[in-house]
Amino acid sequence: MKDLWLWQKELEKSMTNNKYLETPYYVCEEELLEKNLRILDDVQKRSGAKVIVALKGFAMWSTFGLVSKYLNGCTASGLYEAKLAREEFCKHNPNAEVHTYSPAFKANEIEEIAKISDHIIFNSPNQLNRFLLKVKEINPKIHTSLRINPEVSLSPVDMYNPCGVYSRLGTTLANIDEESLKQVDGLNFHALCEQDVSALEEVLASFEANFSKYFTNLKYINFGGGHHITKKGYDVEKLIWIIKEFKKKYDVDVYLEPGEAVGWECGYLVSTVLDIFENGMNIAILDTSAEAHMPDTLSMPYRADVRGSSIANDKKYTYRLGGNTCLAGDIMGDYSFDEPLKVGDEIIFEDQIHYTFVKNTTFNGIKLPSLVIRCKSGELELIKEFGYEEYKNRLS
Repeated sequence: MKDLWLWQKELEKSMTNNKYLETPYYVCEEELLEKNLRILDDVQKRSGAKVIVALKGFAMWSTFGLVSKYLNGCTASGLYEAKLAREEFCKHNPNAEVHTYSPAFKANEIEEIAKISDHIIFNSPNQLNRFLLKVKEINPKIHTSLRINPEVSLSPVDMYNPCGVYSRLGTTLANIDEESLKQVDGLNFHALCEQDVSALEEVLASFEANFSKYFTNLKYINFGGGHHITKKGYDVEKLIWIIKEFKKKYDVDVYLEPGEAVGWECGYLVSTVLDIFENGMNIAILDTSAEAHMPDTLSMPYRADVRGSSIANDKKYTYRLGGNTCLAGDIMGDYSFDEPLKVGDEIIFEDQIHYTFVKNTTFNGIKLPSLVIRCKSGELELIKEFGYEEYKNRLS
């Protein structure tokens, strides 16, 4: 693992605040983040759509100065994300929009949400009828919309399928309240999960067939998130064409709200080997956790790439990489290396910036990974590190 050792020494030299980096930590690469943002900006400029970042997938607010130069605002999943958007995104771009959605808003939070949101999205006619007048009274300029369940999705797993059987997300055609729809400015649908433009085409066809009769007098349609726009091979030109045709056909604005497409392949998670032993195969225990630090690898599930490795038995030395918690299934997977692992070696998990630290837990009291930015200059800046207090303050 000499190459990783040399990589760490170079990393330490480039630290802007001269502080040793203790693993685990995430590194967001500013240059790669901006590359994604440029792609998204190109889509909105050439299609006429507005692209806003979904904080549920990417909420590294220390980068909002950069993100706000390209995107039109944020979509929030409740009060706290809306406050973060207003406080940290809008201070860089006062014209940025804050869109707030929740499967169900709480009565004691709706007033504050209305004050700080430019758009509010209701999940059901019940919620719309309950809160619409109050929201409009508090913020007369707020835009309102209803989330639709198009009942069509190509989502790869049920865990991430918002249009699955008995879904609680959005209003189906059978449950539409036509009188309520007369009161909203827009409709939203979200049916994708890291998918290409062909999946959008199929969902959009169903959405139009069932709901276009309600588009009259609407100001906008929100196509939701899950668009894998920044992934290599995504047909950006087709997406732009679809949006332009939709806008021309219905004379409405179009929004996209990607999360993972913003943080896609723009950073990694660094961990350290703590122990190695044999139990039918070689097992390496790391100071990170799939359960606590990269939960999508278990719930999606998927196998994260590890720098310098290959699949099991492809290279000379194979190890099962496991987390440092008591959960039996806290396993990253089986990986092979050219050289044997040693205690103290660093393991780098690629593409760990989206849907990772936003979902982190302190399960077992495990340390939360620090947050680091690799600046375009090549220097690394330690943004935040976490300790015992973060664990204690979650408890009582």
